[in-house]
Amino acid sequence: MNLVQRLEQLNAEDMGFVAVLFGGQSAEREISLQSGRAVADALLEMEIKHQLVDVGPDIVTQLQELKPDSVFIALHGRGGEDGSIQGVLEFLKIPYTGSGVLGSALTLNKAQTKRVWQFEGLPTAPWIQLSKNTNWAEAIAELGGHAMIKPVSEGSSLGMSQALTAAELQQAFELASQFDTDVIAEQWIAGPEYTVSVVQGEVMPVIQMQTADQFYTYEAKYLSAETTFLCPAPISEKQTEELQQISLKAFNALGCSGWGRVDLMQAENGDFLLLEANTIPGLTSHSLVPMSAAAMGITFAQLILLILDSARLNR
Repeated sequence: MNLVQRLEQLNAEDMGFVAVLFGGQSAEREISLQSGRAVADALLEMEIKHQLVDVGPDIVTQLQELKPDSVFIALHGRGGEDGSIQGVLEFLKIPYTGSGVLGSALTLNKAQTKRVWQFEGLPTAPWIQLSKNTNWAEAIAELGGHAMIKPVSEGSSLGMSQALTAAELQQAFELASQFDTDVIAEQWIAGPEYTVSVVQGEVMPVIQMQTADQFYTYEAKYLSAETTFLCPAPISEKQTEELQQISLKAFNALGCSGWGRVDLMQAENGDFLLLEANTIPGLTSHSLVPMSAAAMGITFAQLILLILDSARLNR
């Protein structure tokens, strides 16, 4: 059954009372506030009873008092995508949207994500883990003289930068270390960037991102009016199928479920290489999962309904 057919079977009245978790204390708080409000607006449009909850230290007490039938998680980054809130909801026996504890924890950690993909034989760019004791000259040489440096457990491109020299690599490490104690460096990929959304086990139309920045930065994702998104991506049917198949395998290998997004780039030799997966992608005006859904004729409210429905299907 595809997503459009699934929608025909869904009734908003069956969703009960929904708690929308948003905000939190991660570096992605502002984006989470936008996502949560967008979800709440969609639930209001569908006349689904709901309550927005800005997640803080008293979240267990709040949930026990609210007694929701299910939870829509609109938290990004740590505390939302790392398995911690999922563990709380498992303990409270409240159904929730998105991946479970293990899938969430694995996916937010870029180093563990790459290890899983490499074990499964899935394509991803060469990488190394950095530390203050790294030999910067040897490291940049090992990565071909051009690297992308990333905090291991941050999203939205926070703390990311590129390096062409040993000195730049060390500086990039120090920047990324402001966001996370664990940092990786990945061999630079010069080709175009793509993203593939997955909802209820179905892959959606591929999106190609084009930005004036050197890579898809936080500003390019959420602030820039110059970033363009091509959906469906202007690639061949064969390439589309390849991207979708790789993405679904990558998503499943991490134990992800419900909904999410997989990001990839195309190397100069034409190979597609996995970058990372997102278990709770953004749901803002610039967000990509709603864009992909729209290309299938699925409205934002219908997408939210499908994601909410997955909370019942997954648990």
